[in-house]
Amino acid sequence: MSGEDLSHLDDRGRARMVDVGDKQVTRRSAVASAVVRCGRDAMEAFLEGRAPKGDVAAAARIAGIQAAKRTHELIPLCHPLRLTCVEVEVDRAGEGSQEHIRITARVDAEDRTGVEMEALTAASVAALTVYDMLKAADRGMVVGPVRLEEKRGGRSGHWVRSDPRERSEGPKMTEGSEDG
Repeated sequence: MSGEDLSHLDDRGRARMVDVGDKQVTRRSAVASAVVRCGRDAMEAFLEGRAPKGDVAAAARIAGIQAAKRTHELIPLCHPLRLTCVEVEVDRAGEGSQEHIRITARVDAEDRTGVEMEALTAASVAALTVYDMLKAADRGMVVGPVRLEEKRGGRSGHWVRSDPRERSEGPKMTEGSEDG
């Protein structure tokens, strides 16, 4: 990819915010996921609601929602967007040695640019909140992967992670426009 193809660089190679003023306002949606792998003590504290800092899932959901709303303040060159919905789910997934805490974030907006970064930020911050809430039980937890699962809207249309074995099951996307 040449410098001419990079939309966030000016003609001298300096970072710039892309002008989206001429783009049409359409419905945009994105789903992202994150995984927190933890030991048995941390998982039991999560499942039984006995984490020292309180309700892990509730705190992580709120943190993820707040993070989505503030993405433009955290990630350089992101536009502030008019979010219409942010949903964050936090639950146990997998079995046995593959058991983990799964976070799924869905973000919707009516705007001129996509919400992938808002969904990824929501999932990331929710996962970090899970870590913070459970670190007394397990400092060796691992956060990741964090990844985009699906997006709708805009010029690139509808994209879904191609390997179904790697897809995180989470909230279903709402139907929206795939143009502009």
